[in-house]
Amino acid sequence: MGGAQSMTSFRIERLDFTARDIELMSRSGDRFTNWPVVYALNDSKAVYVGESRSVSSRMRQHLKSPEKSRLHSVHLVIDDTFHKSACLDLESFLIRLFAGDGRYQVLNGNGGVSDSDYYDRAKYAASFKQIFEELRAEGMFERSIPEIENSDLFKFSPFKALNHDQAGAVGEIMDGLLGDVERGVPSTSVIQGDPGTGKTIIAIYLIKLLRDIQLSQDGENFDSDSIFSDYFLEGNRDLFINFKIGLVVPQQSLRSTIRKVFVKTPSLHAGMVLSPFDLTGTEDPYDLLIVDEAHRLSQRANQPSGPQNKKFREINEALFGADDLSLTQLDWIRKSSRHQILLVDAEQSVRPADLPEDLVRSLLLKSQGEKRYYRLHSQMRVKGGTDYIKYIRGILSTRPPAVSRFDDYDFRFFDDVRDMHEAIRRRESEMQLARLVSGFAWPWRTKSDPSAYDIDIDGHLLRWNQTQTDWINSTTSVDEVGSIHTVQGYDLNYAGVIIGPDLRFDLKTQSIVVDRASYFDKKGKENNPKLGLFYTDADLLRYITNIYAVLMTRGMHGTYVYVHDEALREYLRDYIPS
Repeated sequence: MGGAQSMTSFRIERLDFTARDIELMSRSGDRFTNWPVVYALNDSKAVYVGESRSVSSRMRQHLKSPEKSRLHSVHLVIDDTFHKSACLDLESFLIRLFAGDGRYQVLNGNGGVSDSDYYDRAKYAASFKQIFEELRAEGMFERSIPEIENSDLFKFSPFKALNHDQAGAVGEIMDGLLGDVERGVPSTSVIQGDPGTGKTIIAIYLIKLLRDIQLSQDGENFDSDSIFSDYFLEGNRDLFINFKIGLVVPQQSLRSTIRKVFVKTPSLHAGMVLSPFDLTGTEDPYDLLIVDEAHRLSQRANQPSGPQNKKFREINEALFGADDLSLTQLDWIRKSSRHQILLVDAEQSVRPADLPEDLVRSLLLKSQGEKRYYRLHSQMRVKGGTDYIKYIRGILSTRPPAVSRFDDYDFRFFDDVRDMHEAIRRRESEMQLARLVSGFAWPWRTKSDPSAYDIDIDGHLLRWNQTQTDWINSTTSVDEVGSIHTVQGYDLNYAGVIIGPDLRFDLKTQSIVVDRASYFDKKGKENNPKLGLFYTDADLLRYITNIYAVLMTRGMHGTYVYVHDEALREYLRDYIPS
């Protein structure tokens, strides 16, 4: 038995998960029969976290469960001041940290816990950290809370406590989907949100929730306080019993990361995470495809590799019987599934091959008309909030905003890239996940010569990211520069953004312009003669300013900015604090 003092006085009791020990516990006082308690059941590989007002009765139920009866240890967290809200909060806190730590496979389902406030929550939160440390001392966790919170397993976990904005969207989507499936009608839902509103989290959460409904058993106990417990009805389970679900992720790096999360999550598996090129038309169609970053789906264009050009044609032929050049990967999604949920932000389109802007806009309008449109508003990533997101997009636009400051966000301008790099290194040593990022404004020499350098700014030599998958977590990343393709969809603690010579400021027109010759993403600027599309400098300016807006909204705690072009540097200096 152990304990710690804070606003609350908790103790952690440990016992074997056996009928004998549970019987002894039930005779030990009303804290085990009539008081809210949080508990963790585990063996060497798996853990289950729960809360109950009658923990002894709940343990007897778990002993009858084939999945949980093989677990052998119980940790009970008992506190004289616990109430239902605090217990739900602690339960969610521990589930998220177990999922992010990765030592155990978390057996919990997704009944859903919202991020709800309650009286003295901040003081309880302090005791939760002490509870974590005591469990960690017992060997239940391998890493510290900051280390866990920086991990991809934590950031992309399906066990998030949703904010009310996210929970509302999930509830509305589930209601709509259930009705459409029951009536046997196809549907397309669209979720729109700015960077950091949790679109990827909702995609992962929905898949886990649907899988848990599919796999639920008759008579299984679901806490009525869980926000999505009403969906675990036998009739709903029957609707989804053979429901085939997939998550399409266009970006290679993000797709690889999410697959790792799915491997660690019961009821999910890596094969559920798809590239658009996995939709070959040779398998049975999906009942539901959820598409993250759907604006990054491709229209017919010269693909990054020759084999993908061939595969684009073959998939068109397999799905539609002919190679129609007007078909896009969105058409593949629709043809390969009866229901679709598309997560989009048109202002994060960064290449001409992405879905055309007018097509994305028509998707939004159509879904609004069909009442299958959901807008996310709450900013979950950047501490500068929604106002900061709007401000960044504004200062890169033709309609700059009034100068603003963000007191709770570390937004800084640097005149020397060396100083910015050193500041990023300091933040990396303090908090981790501090990285340099930039637009593709220098050629990628190290692709063919690893000993070379790609970027030379006043004698400060840097290399592009040396890996295209999971670069953020690579050992050399703090001294490299990440491109849009390695960081879109990810969180950083601090981003050091180098605005390269691909953007300049025209003193005559007093406007931001593109320097086409200094933009080295071949696929980011090539024309599309097959479709008769030829991209002007104005088109290219939209993609490149979108890229820098995405890069400048990666940092949760701060964004540092260095500008290569002297005139643009002087223009932006007024908008960014030094």
